[in-house]
Amino acid sequence: MPTVGYGGTPPASSQKRILALGDSYTIGEAVTEAERFSNKTISIITTSGINLKYPSQIVARTGWTTQNLLNELSVSGNVLTPPYDAVTLLIGVNDQYQHVDTALYRTRFLQCLNKAIEYTGSKTERVFVLSIPDYSVTPFGTGNAAQIAKEIDWFNAINKQVTLQMGISYTDITPSSRMAATDRTLIAADSLHPSGKEYQKWANMLAPQILPVLQ
Repeated sequence: MPTVGYGGTPPASSQKRILALGDSYTIGEAVTEAERFSNKTISIITTSGINLKYPSQIVARTGWTTQNLLNELSVSGNVLTPPYDAVTLLIGVNDQYQHVDTALYRTRFLQCLNKAIEYTGSKTERVFVLSIPDYSVTPFGTGNAAQIAKEIDWFNAINKQVTLQMGISYTDITPSSRMAATDRTLIAADSLHPSGKEYQKWANMLAPQILPVLQ
């Protein structure tokens, strides 16, 4: 299982940094470090001449719910070095999978979002939320695909509403993830998680959102 990634020593002050918070989709289960969406995003942004630290700093692990992420962030203060120039947040698929009550998810997601804001020095324009991908289209999800897809939509409706109410950027990657229903190259070898090809699509959507705040 991938470990939590925190990065190394703080970079020079002129070098900008991205912090990525989440679960298996953020740590990049079943793909290489270079294929993680946050690192692919950095690769795109640096072509514009931005001095951006590579790889991204990551707090994520496969299987994490919103509560798991909050628990980790409560003990990682001596390792993280805010403020970050951009923070991404993608969390919730394991809340859905573990049948967490949607009202409880709303509360915990908001707490995660507030932590993300905190790590930017309270600059909401530097926080970027991604929707939950739909794993019902993977071989792992085919046994209960309709119900999974419906529940993913419920959880995404919550995180989208909370995010937009706070005036924060929201990138909807769910439609892209559903293209794996007819294109298996978008699924990793574990038959559940996205492939590097799918993560590249997310990075292509995310990079234009992040670039302006780094310039």
